[in-house]
Amino acid sequence: MKPLSRHPLIRSTIFATALLAGLAACQKNDASAGQTTPKLDDIAQQASQKLDQAASYVGQQVDAAKTTAQQNLDTAASGPTIDLSPSNLASQAQANLQGAASATNAAVNKAMNSTGAGLETAGRKLQQWSSDASASSQSTSSESSDAQKQMDK
Repeated sequence: MKPLSRHPLIRSTIFATALLAGLAACQKNDASAGQTTPKLDDIAQQASQKLDQAASYVGQQVDAAKTTAQQNLDTAASGPTIDLSPSNLASQAQANLQGAASATNAAVNKAMNSTGAGLETAGRKLQQWSSDASASSQSTSSESSDAQKQMDK
């Protein structure tokens, strides 16, 4: 379950409550000064409506969670009986271990194949780079020796 601070609806509800409190404080100050504006009343009414909607949504979610939890409890209570005989437990444990070993073996084989293919590709690229670098180096050295010959003349 998510912490309350991660639910956008709860954050919105808290924000709306804070907004209403701020608006109420502003309205009180404005009323005392005789400057209550219709816009402020509209904003307060909209915030109140949003708060009511949020509260309704939260109530629906709580009811749904309660219903789901009750259904899970009912299902668990009416579930099959569990046989705790040592021979059944041992055979189930052995079957689980064999399944885990098989899955592990498959994962290791897949990893080895992927690694091998990756190393092979990297080796080819390294060889290509090396041959390209060597060819580039040879052409550069032949160009520099030609330039040296020209300078010697």
